[in-house]
Amino acid sequence: MFANFLDAEEFIKLKQIRMLDLKFCDLWGKWHHVTISAKEFTAELMENGIGFDGSSVGFLNVHSGDMALIPDLSTAFIDIFWDIPTLSFICNTVEADSKVLFRDEPREISRKAEMYLQETQIADQSIWGPEFEFYIFNEVSFQNNMNESRYLLNSEEGLWNSKYIGNGYVNAYHVGYHAIPPKDRYFSVRAKMADNLEKMGVPFKYHHHEVGGPGQQEIETPLLGILKAGDASMLIKYITKMTAFQDNLSITFLPKPLFGEAGNGMHFHQQIRKGNTNIFYDSESENLLSETALYYIGGLLYHAPALLAFTNPSTNSYRRLVPGYEAPVNAFFSRGNRSAAIRIPKYVTNPDEVRFEFRPPDATCNPYLAMAAMLMAGIDGIVNKISPKENGFGPFDEDIFSWTQEERNKIKKLPSSLEEALISLDNDREFLVRNNVFSQNLIDLWISKKMSEFKEVQIRPHPYEIETYYDF
Repeated sequence: MFANFLDAEEFIKLKQIRMLDLKFCDLWGKWHHVTISAKEFTAELMENGIGFDGSSVGFLNVHSGDMALIPDLSTAFIDIFWDIPTLSFICNTVEADSKVLFRDEPREISRKAEMYLQETQIADQSIWGPEFEFYIFNEVSFQNNMNESRYLLNSEEGLWNSKYIGNGYVNAYHVGYHAIPPKDRYFSVRAKMADNLEKMGVPFKYHHHEVGGPGQQEIETPLLGILKAGDASMLIKYITKMTAFQDNLSITFLPKPLFGEAGNGMHFHQQIRKGNTNIFYDSESENLLSETALYYIGGLLYHAPALLAFTNPSTNSYRRLVPGYEAPVNAFFSRGNRSAAIRIPKYVTNPDEVRFEFRPPDATCNPYLAMAAMLMAGIDGIVNKISPKENGFGPFDEDIFSWTQEERNKIKKLPSSLEEALISLDNDREFLVRNNVFSQNLIDLWISKKMSEFKEVQIRPHPYEIETYYDF
């Protein structure tokens, strides 16, 4: 929004801004914030930043946790959810003493991944289009004690409410795709979300009801640069949650909140450009994809087991990645086949827009790290000429579930648990640390933290286990 400090200072005075809210992303993908008076917005602030404890958000150990936040002036937006006029900035994280950008800060890793792309001279820019699927619930509660484990998620759209609500307008399971009001009960709040996105500077392509009958929604952005796509991802989660909260509703991006119903993915459309040219496009290719694009696909699929540790970093992620739904469980690509890990949209034929989407990810990821990891895998595929066809990654355009089990077994499987993905990352990390984009320390820390989460879930009795085995 602002090119320099003076522009920002003038805007603050003109709009009578009284508060500045400084937002930043922790290592795990959650936003935090600290608020200061507009009077504190000085040249000294832009030079030295606001101090905070980096060890509390996964950045440094407790013995050397001092860090500082410096506003990125280009990210400024009026936060419409505040009663007092408030200007928000997404911040860069720097070392407290040297003011050098912290090497393991998520936005900085995104920058370094794209700088590596430029240094290879393959392309100048990576382009991303994340999709956001989420559920809206009217009621949410959960409890985890030594002798009790329960949760309740309730949606007015749920078929289970048909006998209570009385007007008949509920959605059957799996048939919510593009449902129209009155069955689309949340169209108005979803439109508010989209309107608030635009008010706060986040573009969107469209929004609609998704497949999940009991309140599943989708909002999709246009194609954006890697840093803007990461910032937009954080803003979309913030804005949708705050808009729902104002209407006494709750939303979740959890990959699998409802058993037996469609899960929430976060598909990433992607392409790379050199100058103004989309180098993934080839008019002579059967799928309009260039050889460079195919090698990039090869890299994504070859490294997919390790990638999922960053793109699907929760235990719940693997409740979604199961056979029988649209979520992919096999590493192959296809034109139009939604069970593929990589899908080439049939409807995209414009040379500037030709792309593909990587379908496994979900929104429990840190978007900056997830996109950086995918880009590094794609670059590795291009540099090492990893051919999808020669590695058994397709394209397979037919329904692979009609194949024999022996035929399907020839396709590389995606991890079926967070533990499996983390082990894959531990064994396949060299493509990430090239050019110091990811550090070995960050990868070790990620594996340790996420493996701990896996074990914490694993050691707890499950309600369905009690139901199934109690009387043995």
